[in-house]
Amino acid sequence: MQRPNQFKLLFTLLTLLHFLTFYAQNKLIMPEYLKKGDTVGILATARKIDLATIEPGIKLLESWGLKVVIGKTIGKEQNQLAGADWQRATDFQEMLDNPTIKAIWAAKGGYGTVRIVDRINFTEFKKKPKWIIGFSDITVLHSHINNMDIGTLHAIMAISAKTATPEAIESFRKALFGEKLEYHIPAHPFNKKGKAQGELVGGNLSVLYSIQGSKSAVDMKGKILFLEDLDEYLYHIDRMMMNLKRNGSLDGLKGIVIGGMTSMNDNDIPWGKDALEIIEDVVKDLKIPIAYNFPAGHIKDNRALILGKSVTLDVNDKETVLKFE
Repeated sequence: MQRPNQFKLLFTLLTLLHFLTFYAQNKLIMPEYLKKGDTVGILATARKIDLATIEPGIKLLESWGLKVVIGKTIGKEQNQLAGADWQRATDFQEMLDNPTIKAIWAAKGGYGTVRIVDRINFTEFKKKPKWIIGFSDITVLHSHINNMDIGTLHAIMAISAKTATPEAIESFRKALFGEKLEYHIPAHPFNKKGKAQGELVGGNLSVLYSIQGSKSAVDMKGKILFLEDLDEYLYHIDRMMMNLKRNGSLDGLKGIVIGGMTSMNDNDIPWGKDALEIIEDVVKDLKIPIAYNFPAGHIKDNRALILGKSVTLDVNDKETVLKFE
């Protein structure tokens, strides 16, 4: 006579276990999506940039019904950088802590974000996350914030608005406003077929390589890794990929998405392979789906990717499908 209650208790425990497992696998918090009337802050965490250069980006946001606040780092300069480290850190901190600013859009990449990330206090940000947007050097922030279990947006920067393709701009808008994001990309000869589901992480290969071993390094195990890069020597690409392989970062990956590998350099004596061939050689033995030539990175067609979000990656004979859950 006691068995029905025992079955009920067992069912309850199994349901709770399923819920806890699901929560553990989907623990990342996504900031609130934007709506018309929200405010976006534009600043520079790295290289210097003037106001005139980002005017197309300002007009783009305003055309979507958003308000714009310009950071104090726009127009500032200290040699290559948009002001001293403390100035760039202060500008970022003020926008991070300002409750009226719902997203922070990097004006430009280059180099310099790693010099300020340890100066930032993320206490208020963790309580009320907001979208951090950009790519390239902004990978430092993407990875650092991923370790806080908060999602970020890998997308065009304010400097890119004038030259980005309509597809890239529309994907940025969809990601910001929480609309459905799904990509269908033609197959590439190097693709490895398969289907996987997992959290999307990654960004610029050089930056990811540079923060390995630091507290900003992203945990790639069980994830789907996105990589892109620009203006590197081909042997550097080999060196960085070999580092990821040898340090175990590629072990346990569920999938890989390779974006733009743009404007690569070679020595007088050629390396003998282009960037995609180098990557293919390093990852060819992995038993996971791998997609090449995805439109994201230092290219005009730089499609938006929500890092930290669960995605389904389907690499088949016809195409690559990347669907955000």
